[in-house]
Amino acid sequence: MMACRPVYETARLALRLAAPSFAPALTGYYRRNRAFFAAFDPEREEDFFTEERQRASLEQDAALAEADRGYRFYVFRKEEPETIIGMVGLNNLVRGAFQSCCLGYKLDGGHLCLGYMTEAVKAAADIAFTDLGLHRIEANIMPRNRASLRVAEKAGFYQEGLALKYLKINGVWEDHIHMVLRREVWSGEEAPAVK
Repeated sequence: MMACRPVYETARLALRLAAPSFAPALTGYYRRNRAFFAAFDPEREEDFFTEERQRASLEQDAALAEADRGYRFYVFRKEEPETIIGMVGLNNLVRGAFQSCCLGYKLDGGHLCLGYMTEAVKAAADIAFTDLGLHRIEANIMPRNRASLRVAEKAGFYQEGLALKYLKINGVWEDHIHMVLRREVWSGEEAPAVK
């Protein structure tokens, strides 16, 4: 089984693998972004915004990484190493003939349009293909989330189709554009498929 490191660095960021010690920082991240994330997240119970709930979530993330079923990285700016500004997850990892995962990502509303998320997603793709040996990464993004679609496109993802009423977001079943990045496209061996 291939494995990843607990910390990866890019030019401006540190991507740190989920750990229970992040609970205070993660709680702060969700509290300050509560209104901003509401349009893109499932409905949240009030206890979601507590440190206890976030610690339990981080423990679950750590267990998934230990079992090679998913890897969630929290994004920190190198110049501000105690504050989470985003996350990128390689979720629902499947081995065998599939060698694939689903990508999820989100960024603090106060750090938009600075290229941080694109930098983090590119790093996550490198981790997925180089350290984890995956073949395919899938990202499903609501058509109205233009900023998120642009991040995926800048990271090399291409559209494979539209999934109707794919996820229940903020109480509504939302369509999602199915974006994909394969190892051959990421490495430059093949051009991306065009839809």
